[in-house]
Amino acid sequence: MRLVIARCSADYSGRLNAHLPLATRLVLVKADGSVLLHSDGGSYKPLNWMSPPCALAVAEPDDEARTRGVEQVWSVQHRKSDDRLVIELHEVLHDSAHDLGVDPGLVKDGVEAHLQVLLAAQIELLGAGHTLVRREYPTAIGPVDILARDPSGATVAVEIKRRGDIDGVEQLTRYLELLNRDPHLAPVRGVFAAQEIKPQARVLAVDRGIGCLVLDLDAMRGHDDVGSRLF
Repeated sequence: MRLVIARCSADYSGRLNAHLPLATRLVLVKADGSVLLHSDGGSYKPLNWMSPPCALAVAEPDDEARTRGVEQVWSVQHRKSDDRLVIELHEVLHDSAHDLGVDPGLVKDGVEAHLQVLLAAQIELLGAGHTLVRREYPTAIGPVDILARDPSGATVAVEIKRRGDIDGVEQLTRYLELLNRDPHLAPVRGVFAAQEIKPQARVLAVDRGIGCLVLDLDAMRGHDDVGSRLF
């Protein structure tokens, strides 16, 4: 991972246009190719970012940019779309690179771990005719919760969360981009499964062709009291 602290501005173009005026920020360049811009606030969320697959090119500024104090121009181009992030670095305060190694992946909490075990045992909740390939399918960026096959034999990757938000959809998107590079698995369809899926996450999932599945933990455990229901 490369960490750069710099006075910079940024312009994003693609599905929408956005501008970050000149300020001091942290720029993260990860081994998977993603580039993220962070401020010293806003919790964990970046101000702007580019997800892989993308390519980073560093160039010298032109005369006009140089007169504005620009020292370097970083252009990050997505390989599968017109999305582009251009970062103008005016002053680099820190620049370091660190090898973090292979991450073992997130250790699920009790509820998510139970949901994974139960869904694997009740894989038909994905739809009639689905079969389980395996749980915790390993990839270079972490394990996919469940890998399955649909009735036609196509691959299905399932990401499981207790509460489904946008970050979970982004995580599944990264898995799908990687899995679809494997000719033995492609094409791979995604399913985002959670006890609760936030509206924004559902909209993003649908936009990316990812299915959504709401999980009822009590029903999956066999604790659902059918007699207490109105319907």
